[in-house]
Amino acid sequence: MLIPIAPPAFDVTLDIVYATAANLAGHPLYRRPAAFLHADAAAALGRAAALARAAGLGLRLYDAFRPVEAQWMLWQACPDPDYIADPRTGSNHSRGVAVDLTLDGPDGRPLDMGTGFDDMTAHSHHGRTDLAPAVVRNRALLAGIMAASGFEPYAFEWWHYQLPGAGAYPLLTDRAAGTALMGG
Repeated sequence: MLIPIAPPAFDVTLDIVYATAANLAGHPLYRRPAAFLHADAAAALGRAAALARAAGLGLRLYDAFRPVEAQWMLWQACPDPDYIADPRTGSNHSRGVAVDLTLDGPDGRPLDMGTGFDDMTAHSHHGRTDLAPAVVRNRALLAGIMAASGFEPYAFEWWHYQLPGAGAYPLLTDRAAGTALMGG
């Protein structure tokens, strides 16, 4: 049901943060650094990668499909519905139709977006104008690429994009998705 997202099939750099301890939970949520998306989101991500490449940039993917089990772990670490979807209602990551990502510059390093990934503060919100001009430009560039590819932003996180109508897709556990991100 879900498509693996990895080079060379997808022109992205994988930097799967939840496969490391360097995340807001403080421990790895996934046993391996892999990414998966529903076919609809995978097609949109392919379009976004092509648009980024045409601009001399790249996409760096921090997260994609997130099993419901991992969503519970994030909720336990940060039970703030502005930043972490309540697993009882479900995350669009757990539907396989949301991505967390940034743009890499021509040198392969992430562009300055003003905050790091998973910075759960108001500085991470879209549309801020009180940031350095280069940061505002970089965020606008990412937003434009993602919108032109079929994604919509999440207002509180500059890195989060999802397909419109995401709630129509079913929530998936690791087992149901067959991704083996959580183990076993």
